[in-house]
Amino acid sequence: MTRLAQANGESDIGLASRLKEEIKYEAEQAPAKTPDFLRTFREEGVWEIKEKEGSEDVELLRTFGNESIRVFFSIADIDNDQPQFQGEEGEEEIPPSPYAVRCTATITKPEGGALVVELTAEEGGAFIIDGVSYYADERLANDMSMQAELDRRGVYIGPQFDNLDVQVQEEFEKYIQERGINEELAAFIPDFAEYKEQKEYVKWLDNVTNFIEA
Repeated sequence: MTRLAQANGESDIGLASRLKEEIKYEAEQAPAKTPDFLRTFREEGVWEIKEKEGSEDVELLRTFGNESIRVFFSIADIDNDQPQFQGEEGEEEIPPSPYAVRCTATITKPEGGALVVELTAEEGGAFIIDGVSYYADERLANDMSMQAELDRRGVYIGPQFDNLDVQVQEEFEKYIQERGINEELAAFIPDFAEYKEQKEYVKWLDNVTNFIEA
């Protein structure tokens, strides 16, 4: 039997061992119970968290009057890789940037239509509005299919947010804050994204180790 035909390669043991070391390290760093920020968020009962193991995507759902509100984000959209200034010896270096997570808030009403607000949630507890879009067809706001993507092309969705009158921008900020898209939620999203990313990473390590050793 040739080496390529062997059931297991010589590197398998070494790789599995390293993976197990990483799993052990991550287990030691992981909190022993549900983090306080997550327990508090659930106890408040304002938002429902929808996520499943093995998926990058997270949905936060709630109602406000006759409105249905969905805030969507992905742990793949954690943005903490901004280049940092490397100062000369003796110079103060800029500390690492906090986590920032891109997310999308969709607000719908029974009468139809959808308002879509593109946001960035910063770890310090602030939302930055990147854009506001309107779709007469609610399906175009939430449907991620290829057909919906094609249908969205060419649809006028609104001006650049920064080009709006400052007072209009401020009113949009008040509008989303009243619906619970506020400083508290902005602080929660990066924390939860980091928490979920860590869980998925450990599960990935475990799955890969089991595959290597099978």
